[in-house]
Amino acid sequence: MRNFTSKLKLSSERISIKANKVSTIIKTIFLRLGCSEKMSQAISEHLIDANLCGVESHGIMRVLQYAEQMQNGTINVNSTPKVITTKTGATIIDGRMSIGIPVMTLAYKTGMNLSKKNGLSAISIVNSAHTGRHGAFADNAAEKGFLTICTGGGNRRVHNQVTPHGGAQGMLPTNPWCIGIPGGDQGPVVMDFATGKVAGGWLYAARSAGAQLPKGCIIDRNGNPTQNPNDYFNGGAILPMGEHKGYALSLMAELIGEAMLGPSSPECNWFLLTVDTQRFRDPSSIKAAAEEVLSDIRNCPPAEGFDKVEIPGERERNQRKLSKGNIAIPEKTWEQILALFKNLQKDSQE
Repeated sequence: MRNFTSKLKLSSERISIKANKVSTIIKTIFLRLGCSEKMSQAISEHLIDANLCGVESHGIMRVLQYAEQMQNGTINVNSTPKVITTKTGATIIDGRMSIGIPVMTLAYKTGMNLSKKNGLSAISIVNSAHTGRHGAFADNAAEKGFLTICTGGGNRRVHNQVTPHGGAQGMLPTNPWCIGIPGGDQGPVVMDFATGKVAGGWLYAARSAGAQLPKGCIIDRNGNPTQNPNDYFNGGAILPMGEHKGYALSLMAELIGEAMLGPSSPECNWFLLTVDTQRFRDPSSIKAAAEEVLSDIRNCPPAEGFDKVEIPGERERNQRKLSKGNIAIPEKTWEQILALFKNLQKDSQE
């Protein structure tokens, strides 16, 4: 676990567990919650891969959130997403209140198919629960030669998590942006981040693990800086990433998600642009030019406190290799997942 990095400042230990063992338990949890075999497998693989890539905020700790939403009816385990074409020609992926990982998988697949025909596609994704780690979808699309730009927003009155720049109260969701593009010799370049200083998932991860957050990320209900995730859940807020710049990106996403795409439920609306890069340049030329740029960046002398300059997307793939199929998870979080597993097993036997 020496190669593992995290935003969480733990008071307890991490444990290392083989991914295949984790997969068996998580897949069983979703099967017992009523998901199909195919859906359970897809969710399990996506969450585990997020952990292996070092994106703990979108990893297996989400099992606890998804299970709660499936049990209270927020997520419909029996529905499947579908593609709709409106009278005005808009393409919409209706999630039909299902878990968002298969929904976003369908959205990217549809976007790639349409842009292969037309060069460009624009799709909205609505009525979906949490959609997982968008970087995974963007990385896959970029491997196939597509540039994707995705953002989500809306439902700010329910998810009033992030302060506007200069504000002291949560007013906006974390409204992420994700862009993926074919890269050089080491694969695609992918940026995937929330517009708050931390993604909402890190707050849930910190709370479940009994951990503290980095300094300068959140405030309490009185506007005072804090590192305790419980202060956020007791009326606090996340600060915007990059101050006015993160706030501007968040506001743009909110306007796209709500003003352009309409009311959102249960989380936010998503807007996905997909471009077939081969319409502009052949793949070998793109790869060679990208590698020239990226090689220059990698060769930048590191600043004090850094070992090297990293490329977005490459970092996650390198972390996956370093993990060697092992997930480093806070012991408290794993205990909660095991307790859920045992409770569902008990319920199925009664």
